[in-house]
Amino acid sequence: MGISSSSTEPTEQVGTMKMNLFFAILLIAMTSYFLWWGLDYTMHQQTLLFVMATAFGIFMAFNIGGNDVANSFGTSVGAGTLTIPQALVIAAIFEVSGAVLAGGEVTDTIRKGIVDLDGLAVSPNQFIYVMLSALIAAAFWLLFATRKGLPVSTTHAIIGGVIGSSIVLGFDLGGAETALSTVNWGTIGQIAMSWVLSPLLGGVLAYLLYGQIKKNIIDYNDKTEAHIAELKIDKRTLKKDHKEFFDGLSESLQLSYTSAMLRDQDIYKDDDCTLEDLETDYYKNLYEIEHERNGLDTLKALKKWVPIIAAMGGVVMTSLVVFKGLKNVNSNLTTLHGFLFMGMVGALVWLATFIYTKSIRGKHKEDLTKATFIMFSWMQVFTASAFAFSHGSNDIANAVGPFAAIMDVIRTNTIATQAAVPPAVMLTFGVALIVGLWFIGKEVIQTVGTNLAKMHPASGFSAELAAAAVVMGASTMGLPVSSTHTLVGAVLGIGIVNRDTNWALMKPIGLAWIITLPVAASLSAVSYIILKQIF
Repeated sequence: MGISSSSTEPTEQVGTMKMNLFFAILLIAMTSYFLWWGLDYTMHQQTLLFVMATAFGIFMAFNIGGNDVANSFGTSVGAGTLTIPQALVIAAIFEVSGAVLAGGEVTDTIRKGIVDLDGLAVSPNQFIYVMLSALIAAAFWLLFATRKGLPVSTTHAIIGGVIGSSIVLGFDLGGAETALSTVNWGTIGQIAMSWVLSPLLGGVLAYLLYGQIKKNIIDYNDKTEAHIAELKIDKRTLKKDHKEFFDGLSESLQLSYTSAMLRDQDIYKDDDCTLEDLETDYYKNLYEIEHERNGLDTLKALKKWVPIIAAMGGVVMTSLVVFKGLKNVNSNLTTLHGFLFMGMVGALVWLATFIYTKSIRGKHKEDLTKATFIMFSWMQVFTASAFAFSHGSNDIANAVGPFAAIMDVIRTNTIATQAAVPPAVMLTFGVALIVGLWFIGKEVIQTVGTNLAKMHPASGFSAELAAAAVVMGASTMGLPVSSTHTLVGAVLGIGIVNRDTNWALMKPIGLAWIITLPVAASLSAVSYIILKQIF
């Protein structure tokens, strides 16, 4: 999992330092530009609060990159399909594009009805403290989890942050009863449900999908390769036995046998040669071996199953981009348009994959493992890219939502139901995502891509596709699922099929999932109290 192109230690260190410096300068430059732009946008009101909000908003996006983006690409890196620098490039293109192009023109100031502050005499600054505390709490919890290599839900972290600070605000305004009434406890119940529902659905679907891929493609290829290897051994044995037989003949018999061999040699070259046309045992046995070898359809599984699976993957990932990404763009894209687009992509992917399987020639027809993994590698790059676009257009709101609310309140000195998100915010926070992935994402990538279960391109593709299908399906049906929890569950499903799941590692991960919300809430409550004292 190195990041330099050289195997020598000094070069690796120099390359790492150069890249670290590049990303550090990039983040500093973007932050500086954003501060310059933002101070003018907010008309230089409450400068200190704006600078603090910018710092912690970008810090939150940085940690989302290190945890959420990292676990999204963990299976691709763990499978060997992508290196970390390659994952970074794809993430940079598709995450930032998703954030800027489809991140939404507006975002709710209070996410998904987590808290209800209607009817409370909340001042603009108190509202700022609530959102800023949530950012601070979620960011520090994500940093801790990421450094430990624990993939957690950034959405649950920001929700916990908003809850914690809102409870303290409610207590200040009306006591304990008011404090508890600010929280939508039904949302908390849904989150608790997602702790079980997300990994369970992801695991079951990945188990079923990869189980079929393993049975119909990988196992078939293994048996075919083993059969080919046996025939090669039979051929070598035949040549060895024939040489021993020939050496044991007398000179007169060798002469007559050589004549028969030469006649068989000419006959054997003919396309219409049959077993009955041959005289010598050597060529008869060779004919049977070659006939059996030519009768093997080595590409049967690839031609039959891979185009179908690839088309299914194309449809699912396109639906993720269209309905969870592009839906945020203010356009006339209807559900019918979306389904037609999905159908076209699925058909094109099926056709391209089928043509590729028909074009496989030479040694790849016998090295089926390599041919299979090459195909699944391309498919996995596609799923990873679509996942990144969808993630950039949706989950970046965990940092952008509270920050946009803060910036809008500072600018207008009023609390609006919704807050506009300028493109400069999406671009700056998108860059912070990528920088976070580079600096602190390797531990989570290692956990998801290698430590929970061993991955190769076929299993990695299965995990990503299963997670995407669950997220898309659950969103359509209104079921509460976490993309992080779903992907981890999918990796576990792969491990169950291969019988190499690291269940011991799931103990700290499961504990981190459960305590994410209460820890973030507690940190946010403390942050709110400190902010109120400072300002």
